[in-house]
Formats: sequence, structure tokens, C-alpha cells
Amino acid sequence: MSADSAPINLTNHFLIAMPGLSDELFGRSVVFMCEHSERGALGLVINKPSDILLPRLFEKVDLALGREDLVNQPVFQGGPVQTERGFVLHDAIDAGEGETVYASTLSIPGGLEMTTSRDVLEAMSSGAGPRRVFVTLGYASWGQGQLESEITENSWLTVEADPSVIFDAPVEQRYERAMALLGLQPWMLSPDAGHA
Repeated sequence: MSADSAPINLTNHFLIAMPGLSDELFGRSVVFMCEHSERGALGLVINKPSDILLPRLFEKVDLALGREDLVNQPVFQGGPVQTERGFVLHDAIDAGEGETVYASTLSIPGGLEMTTSRDVLEAMSSGAGPRRVFVTLGYASWGQGQLESEITENSWLTVEADPSVIFDAPVEQRYERAMALLGLQPWMLSPDAGHA
């Protein structure tokens, strides 16, 4: 990055895979960026469901899912890092004075939080917890400068995130809905990067 260019911060943005990205996990993926700084980036893939539903995940951690609204919700493949660990993306819950309710929570500008501690699952087990939740196993991460390099190589489009794409859009429509935030449809883009 040149000295005169400002660093980019893609926290609370979607990364949308370009059609030419053929990676098994990241091809046609939409990644919600939870954190992005000069040290690197962390995000959750929002459109790659696993074959596990939430009640099964709760069984694995010796809890019962106490929320009827979530019994048919899949657990998603959030990325290739720490695939045995759960990540819960949810609406922000303010405990007052800017504190979070759960033990291990990252507050994301824009109104969402990502929690990795068991207490959020315990709240959901008792029938409470955040109203809107999105659960993944694993996450995606990039080292210092790696994401910026991939964007320069035409692997990703970026757009400010819209939580309705995460929580309300059918899984099979999330890629197109994220593209539509840019006024694009996948067929408009060439799978090949152009070089002058």
C-alpha cells in the first residue's frame, strides 16, 4: 500500500466473491466482516449452510434449544479456521454503559455483535437470547495486508453490510441480494480479471 493511500476498513461490510473465484469454500460466497484493521481481518461466510441444524449443535454441547423459531435453522460453515468452534452473530444487546451481555463478545459497528462464549447458547437454551441469531462453525481470516491484496487481484467486491441479507434472505438468494446492494447481478461480471 502506498504511503499516500488511506487504509481501508471493511468492518460491517460484505465481501462478495467475484465469479472467477473458484475456491470450494469461498466460490460464490458472501462474507460478513466482523473486524478489519491493519493487523488483518476476520469474517463469517453467511451463505454456506452445513448439514447440521441448530438443535443438533445444542445436543453436542449438552443443551436443549429452547427457541421454536430456530429449530429449522442450519449451522453455517463460517470459514476454514477453528471449524470446531461456534460463533454466534446477533443483534446487539446492551447491558448498559456500553457493556455487552455475554462474556466473550465483539461489538461490531452497525449494530451487530459476535459472541463466542457458551453463555449466549445457554440463553437460547432457556428460550431467551438475542432475537436474531446466525450461528457458524469456524471463521475466515486474513493476515496483515492479505485481504487488501486479494481485493486488488479482483477476487472480492465489497459493499456495506445489510443485516436483512444475513437474517431474512433465503440462503440461496444471499449472493444475489448482496450483489444487488451494488446494483449488480452475477451475470454482469466476467469471471476473468482484466489486465491492460
